[in-house]
Amino acid sequence: MPTRRHFLIQSTALLTVGCGPKRSTDDVRVAICGLHGRGKYHLADLQKLDYCKVVALCDCDSRELDEHSAGLSVKKYQDFRKLCEDKDVDAIMIATPNHTHALIALTAIQHGKHVYVEKPISHNIREGRLLAEAAAKRPNLVVTHGMQRRADTGWDEAFAWIKEGHFGTVTLSRGLNFKTRESIGKVDKPKSVNKQIDYNLWCGPRPMTPVMRKLFHYDWHWQWPYGNGDIGNQGPHQLDVARWALAQEAHPLTAMSLGQRWGYIDDGESPNNQLALFQYAEGAPLLFDNRGLPMKDMDWGQSPAYQGIRIGNVVHCEGGFLAESKAFDLKGNLIKKFSLDDGGNHQQNWINAIRQGKLVSSHQSILHGHYSAALAHMANISWRLGKKLPEGEIQERIKGIPMALETLEDFKANLAANKIDMTQDLAITGPTLRFDPVSERFTGEFSNEANKLCDEEYREEFQLPVIS
Repeated sequence: MPTRRHFLIQSTALLTVGCGPKRSTDDVRVAICGLHGRGKYHLADLQKLDYCKVVALCDCDSRELDEHSAGLSVKKYQDFRKLCEDKDVDAIMIATPNHTHALIALTAIQHGKHVYVEKPISHNIREGRLLAEAAAKRPNLVVTHGMQRRADTGWDEAFAWIKEGHFGTVTLSRGLNFKTRESIGKVDKPKSVNKQIDYNLWCGPRPMTPVMRKLFHYDWHWQWPYGNGDIGNQGPHQLDVARWALAQEAHPLTAMSLGQRWGYIDDGESPNNQLALFQYAEGAPLLFDNRGLPMKDMDWGQSPAYQGIRIGNVVHCEGGFLAESKAFDLKGNLIKKFSLDDGGNHQQNWINAIRQGKLVSSHQSILHGHYSAALAHMANISWRLGKKLPEGEIQERIKGIPMALETLEDFKANLAANKIDMTQDLAITGPTLRFDPVSERFTGEFSNEANKLCDEEYREEFQLPVIS
């Protein structure tokens, strides 16, 4: 007898577009895990989609559960493991802190659920590979990432136009994240955890150490056991587009990063200003530029910009450049515009793919999530192995890439505008690490230290599931 899942897969004839969300007995029954940040926006978005019904919510903070379930007919869970066991749930959308992304995704796959996992899909390189392998072993499940720009067909059009040679060879692909980040403050003793938060579940695979940050939610982004810094928060979006522009479907051969947590002393551990440089087996390099400090004078109301862009991408070519949706020649003349919608159909595409029983587009592949998250992880590994170096030694490391040298000068000028002298308050500069794209291990100098950061320890209760 056909199962309900079989019926979902066979119901492609119902994939039509109407005036509003279509509701029927073949709706994909979705649960959202993690409600404090992106999850609450996902909840609003999913309720607008065709053939999608939110049937369960999950958060280890019962306050979040109560607030976001109000007025809804949904099941409520604090423990993601109980949610994954629920046979009335077809698919799970994961928007929890980074350190639990892969753990929950793998548990969901183990229980036969379709998965949408927010960026970064992993907290370390090994987790990303395990998730990609799990998706390959369960081809009947649609496992995708939260990088919605992949659903924007305007990027395909723009990159095809560049590939046609209108501006010649690509010389550099640049990702930008100029988003100001003020200090998270510094506590002088551990903070108590609200009794409505199941701290054991929140920590998941990480040790239940005392909370050393003022704001329990969100500020974990800047502490290594849980987050991946700005390059692993906003960064995967722009790293992914930058890699897409280069048509790179693998890891780079080298990665290096420099930066510091300048301008304040707080409980954050990751750099607030950071440059990262990657070189692939062939083709142009990829440069990521993160600025967490403001334009000048530590005035948090002003952000710096590059080519008028604060968060986005620039693709440099011999005869011009693409700055987000606009192509300019080297004199700055506008040559062509492309239509970008920031991937508004990304979530609907996931629902459609579940109903069709296969990916709607190759852009949905979890491998994109893995390759782009890995760029952030590789940069952070380099930085964490780094030491303070004078500017001359930094220039020596990147001297083969003129635009990287120019970016370093602008980076330095931005610091100076905020009364920070990079010649005195030195950047922590990581080694140029070599990486084997096949084994996904570092090789050569510093490889022993780097490979230790490709994986992490997991508490017994929260070991990563093995998907057979």
